[in-house]
Amino acid sequence: MKKGIVLLLVMMVLVLPFYTQAQCSICTKTAMQLGEGPAKGLNAGILYLMATPLAIMGIIGFRWWKREKSAVV
Repeated sequence: MKKGIVLLLVMMVLVLPFYTQAQCSICTKTAMQLGEGPAKGLNAGILYLMATPLAIMGIIGFRWWKREKSAVV
């Protein structure tokens, strides 16, 4: 059961960034002026820059959760 949940979460993390739009209104306006190709590249760059802080927060949260779980038992 746990392996299934972990696998589902990993698949979501790998697949969802391809379908999300991570542009603010200013970036969207600039991307519209650049054309389709550069707009996709700009969006991918924004998602790439967003992934690092989220990964760090996830690792810290996971380690905290594991430590709290082992302290209770």
